[in-house]
Amino acid sequence: MNATPNSVASLIARAAESDFAAWRRNILRLNGCANPIHLVGQSAFIDPRTGEVLWTHDSQSYGGRLLVACGNRRASVCPACARTYRADTYQLIRAGLVGGKSTPVVVAGRPRVFVTLTAPGFGPVHTRRERNGRQLACRPRRAGERCPHGALVGCHVHHAPDDPRLGEPLCPRCYDYAGAVLWQVHAGALWHRFALELRRELARRADLSRAELGESVRLSYAKVAEYQRRGLIHFHAVVRLDGPGGPGIAPPGWATTTLLTDAIHAAAALVRLAAPGARVIGPRLLRFGAQVDVRIIAEFAMGDLTSGAVAGYIAKYATKGVEAAGAVDGRIHRARDLVLLPVRPHVLRMIATCWWLGGLPDFEPLGLRRWAHMLGYGGHFSTKSRLYSTTLTALRQERADHRAAEQRDALGLGERPVVMAGEWRYAGRGYSPAAALIAASVREGGEHHGA
Repeated sequence: MNATPNSVASLIARAAESDFAAWRRNILRLNGCANPIHLVGQSAFIDPRTGEVLWTHDSQSYGGRLLVACGNRRASVCPACARTYRADTYQLIRAGLVGGKSTPVVVAGRPRVFVTLTAPGFGPVHTRRERNGRQLACRPRRAGERCPHGALVGCHVHHAPDDPRLGEPLCPRCYDYAGAVLWQVHAGALWHRFALELRRELARRADLSRAELGESVRLSYAKVAEYQRRGLIHFHAVVRLDGPGGPGIAPPGWATTTLLTDAIHAAAALVRLAAPGARVIGPRLLRFGAQVDVRIIAEFAMGDLTSGAVAGYIAKYATKGVEAAGAVDGRIHRARDLVLLPVRPHVLRMIATCWWLGGLPDFEPLGLRRWAHMLGYGGHFSTKSRLYSTTLTALRQERADHRAAEQRDALGLGERPVVMAGEWRYAGRGYSPAAALIAASVREGGEHHGA
């Protein structure tokens, strides 16, 4: 916690004011949110039968402004709200594996796998490799062997986890930055084509038409996107087979985990997408990387992966953003801003390539300059099919309803019918120096206790 003399003095002065207790409660209730939203206004509980006002409160009850958590999912922006998002994502993923939250428990017996789809290689980069628990050299090659630009094509170093060279190309001039950026911007489209191709592959293996497959099996999934150190996205997903009516209906006997696993490998290898701009930078045929990992999710703990482990793994990556690749959070508005970006050389080249391509007419529809800070990726980080399980919106509503019920009990309203009416408006965001001290203490306490 960075407590300056001025902030401490400000907190002491604030503690002497009559509304300090309400002001402090307003901050504590956010559980350490780093950048809260300020609202001013008022609301009331009203009996809909008589019109009687049962309870009122306004922003003055909270020291002048009601603070609301920012709700940002990224841990680098707001660790407190990211913890909540991670917990919700965990519940969403787990419900699709073992049931609960309006999802029937019979999904625990469905064919389901944990899939990782990676990006292809666009040039050799420094990496950490292991085999049978033993770390290997980065990229062993014959001593002195060089690329056409004179750079060594091999690396015999056993890189430490924090080695700044990890993810950096062995030769930046050999690395296909245009191809990497175009892959990023089309990664979401590649996933969409993979989902379509997977249905086709399942139909082929079951000797059914696409229409007949839809009458027998429904494909459900939930996925997250994660940045690798080399700056490229890869996808982690839970894929499940249900009957045609959704999770409550069993699929036919031929829809096995083995069939699903084989179909995923085949579908991932078949997906292709021609990138635009071939007349400017040459043809680029986009695809997933050859490394496709498919692991069975066990109904019980003796299998490859348990449901809880998968849910925790996906939830962890749902709160990470481009900072995992060493990039920046905010958008870039001018070319001269590239000079001052605090990023490593490889990331800067990817950002600069986005900016360069984004200024060419052939690539303007892709919005590359808008997503330059994301290294070209502008897709969603967490998505699911409609009937996989519950939704984040439903989980948030359930939490809000629970808090409302607690508030009703505290006010002695019990089961009495009430409606809430009010008006609130935006009045800024962030903390004063004194409030920031309290929020930081809550945040550090939550991290210490693993909240």
